[in-house]
Amino acid sequence: MAYEVEAPKYIRLAQTIQQRIEDGTYAPGSKVPSENQLVQAFGMSRPTVVRALELLKRDGWLESRQGYGTIVRGRSAGVERKDRRGREALERDESQTPGRLVVVGQVPVPARVASVLGLPKRSEVLMRRFLVVEPGEPVELVSSYFPSDLVEDTELGSADPLGGGTRAHLEARKKVRFDHVTERVSARLPERGEAELLELPDGMPVLSVLVLACDASGQALQVSDVLLPADRQELEDTYRLS
Repeated sequence: MAYEVEAPKYIRLAQTIQQRIEDGTYAPGSKVPSENQLVQAFGMSRPTVVRALELLKRDGWLESRQGYGTIVRGRSAGVERKDRRGREALERDESQTPGRLVVVGQVPVPARVASVLGLPKRSEVLMRRFLVVEPGEPVELVSSYFPSDLVEDTELGSADPLGGGTRAHLEARKKVRFDHVTERVSARLPERGEAELLELPDGMPVLSVLVLACDASGQALQVSDVLLPADRQELEDTYRLS
């Protein structure tokens, strides 16, 4: 049995403001509504509004300017790059991507994936693990997890490479709609099997981008753990000096 887990209010508010930045409602360089205006417009408490704004500032969407208020920065290089990882996890055409499908099958759900999908411990989920190789060396290992009720009547369990991407496939087969993606970036040591696939020397860490793809209610439809060898990544961001 799956349990629906609704995203916290401050995250939902941050996602709404972010969407308005993306669609041009709040243009780069413009002021966002004041805290009081946001409290009245969304019917949320001031602490919730403040927390949502701080999250957007941390991720580079907004910037506070003394004596002027909070303005829209738009999308920083780092935000663009992280978003690209999430989008690729959902839209990658396995049949056209250099690399190979490593594993497809039911596996015990990892603890941090279970909490996101709203599943009890010891549940099983479908995992598709794909190794991206270019040029000539492994550069990315993507493990995508799907709730069992989304797998029925789909090709997700097939051992053949999936064409068109998981998002398009699920939206067509299951009539669900992906609404937003949240990404959590961290560093860790890989498990033995992960290190072997990525051809990493002992002690080499990986960057993990945990991609949470949700519908409009905040229910996760797909969780992907994108592993990137730390010795093959070059991260860059641009920020303003206050």
